Amino acid sequence: MYLDNTHETMPRADLELLQLERLRETLRVAQNSPFYRERLQQAGVAPENIRRHADISRIPFTYKEDLRSQGQALLARPLSEMVRLHASSGTTGQATVIYYTREDIETWAELVARSMYMTGLRPGDVFQNMMGYGLFTGGLGFHYGAERLGALTIPVGAGNSQRQVQLMQQFCTTAVHIIPSYALYLLTTFEHLGVDPRDLPLRLAFIGAEPHTEDVRRRIEEAYGLKAFNSYGLSELNGPGVAFECPEQNGMHVWEDHFLLEVIDPQTLEPAAPGEVGEVVLTNLSRRGMPILRYRTRDLASVVPGSCPCGRSHRRLSRIQGRTDDMLIVKGVNIFPMQIERVLMAMPEVETNYLVELTRENFNDLMCVKVEVQQEFFQEDLKYLKSLQKKITAALKSELLVTPRVELVEPQTLPRSEGKALRVVDRR
Repeated sequence: MYLDNTHETMPRADLELLQLERLRETLRVAQNSPFYRERLQQAGVAPENIRRHADISRIPFTYKEDLRSQGQALLARPLSEMVRLHASSGTTGQATVIYYTREDIETWAELVARSMYMTGLRPGDVFQNMMGYGLFTGGLGFHYGAERLGALTIPVGAGNSQRQVQLMQQFCTTAVHIIPSYALYLLTTFEHLGVDPRDLPLRLAFIGAEPHTEDVRRRIEEAYGLKAFNSYGLSELNGPGVAFECPEQNGMHVWEDHFLLEVIDPQTLEPAAPGEVGEVVLTNLSRRGMPILRYRTRDLASVVPGSCPCGRSHRRLSRIQGRTDDMLIVKGVNIFPMQIERVLMAMPEVETNYLVELTRENFNDLMCVKVEVQQEFFQEDLKYLKSLQKKITAALKSELLVTPRVELVEPQTLPRSEGKALRVVDRR
């Protein structure tokens, strides 16, 4: 069984005491790392200095550049004790490499199994893993978690859309792990094959690996006839299994017995209040091969205020609002791609695909948002299309505080991908 009542419903006071105990132990382990030994000595931090949660501010932040430049200097155990390495995709720069001991792999599998069980996955379910395997943590992370829980696991990997549908039909898949944009893209394959996904026994989808809005989630749920659960993880902090939605679908529970969560103002570095968006900072509390202290994820989110009706005491993290390093600056205004998606996906006339193009003319920033329109709304009536164009432009202007140029295009005409969706092209 993976309902861990001992830790999942632990009173907050007891959970915070457990965190302090595990943080001190993590500091003792981190002192075996050449990088952290020097960093902690310079900051004058020792395990015995950490007596309350506020003391964590004495520990220096860890940055992605530290992971890139220091490499094996972050290891707290000999390389001979490492049994696996994973690497980030490197989409924003050089890939970062994370090493795991056998104990770390076991802990990771337990956390993912705990997460999947929370949503309703059980032994006997058929789990189709449609994420990439290899250096990417998402594929293997969910694979090990599903097997640990006892689900029949189909390691199909990413892409090959027709094969995905055939496997769902042949083996009566009940749960899938899939990128949100690919879940929407796959609907065209279902239509081409004459298959209604709602006729399949699918009941659970685990969606992640890219930011998405609540409207995207609801579109997936309606199209497939299932419940779609948001999850959060990053290669530097294990991968999947850091935080996961419960059946309430109102924020992702961060497993605080294994991760210490902070949300800070990225400018002042002061703690953000519950409900206030800030940068997520995470510390491993149970990884022994390569512990990471106060890692600045660059992900923007907030702590959901109040307790969860599900009874779990672990705090909830909102869906990721964007990243401090994918922020667009257009005419001096800070814009995150998620803001654009939130506006577009709330409109029933809009298809699931769009593209933002940024250009510069005469030192002036220009934003063009190309939007696919649902076939039933893409009429030859020019007056109607002009009205829809104005409606979308006004909604985007209200959200972004800049006026984009909106182009309406027919369905299936913008570039599509079986991987992460390309949403922004910056030609400036």
